[in-house]
Amino acid sequence: MSGGPGTGSIAIDNLSHTYLRRGSAIEVLSGVELHVDAGAYVSLVGPSGSGKSTLLAILGGLERPQNGTVAVGGTNLSGLSGDALAHFRRTTVGFVFQHFGLLEAFTATENVEIALALAGVGRNARRRQARDLLGSVGLAARVDHRPFELSGGERQRVAIARAIANEPQVILADEPTGNLDVGAAEAVVELLGTVRAERSTTLIVVTHNPAMAALAAIRRRIVDGHLVDESARPRK
Repeated sequence: MSGGPGTGSIAIDNLSHTYLRRGSAIEVLSGVELHVDAGAYVSLVGPSGSGKSTLLAILGGLERPQNGTVAVGGTNLSGLSGDALAHFRRTTVGFVFQHFGLLEAFTATENVEIALALAGVGRNARRRQARDLLGSVGLAARVDHRPFELSGGERQRVAIARAIANEPQVILADEPTGNLDVGAAEAVVELLGTVRAERSTTLIVVTHNPAMAALAAIRRRIVDGHLVDESARPRK
């Protein structure tokens, strides 16, 4: 599938990335190529340390591409200033992490409001929008609960509500079911799929969950720093 310059498309060309560890250079990504259209569902699998999270961090503007080009939603990330990268992160991508990333002292509503506040939404409007978003992910009865009062699955739903608060073009999910039991994991997988379908959002998921990976139409495995296409293999 080819990715054009439209909203939410991904275009990675000849991306390489190297880390220095104990004085030695380790290439975690080598000549990576990935082109997908807006609204695609992409899964990335591979062993720990293979570069999956690094690739996600580059796509999200958390790390700069060292070699090659990376464009997300038509924006070439190479050479962007720090302020431009921060603007890109606020407006183009939503992040969902394995460890939720919620502030324990804040309620579910306040955690979602953070993303809206960074986008300059006024207090009353962001409170209303945050509660609406929590309702849309099945947490209407939990809007005033703090993270320690929520189950793992509920906390991840708060994180998803926060991720979609600013209507991102792309959602980047790094092991979103890694800390959940089977039932909660299945619910989160279903929710992310629903969000993608309803909002036409590109969804890229790093996962060790074979069932979640198999749901993606575009499936890639990282092997020795390269992306291997597994999309043609039968889904289990």
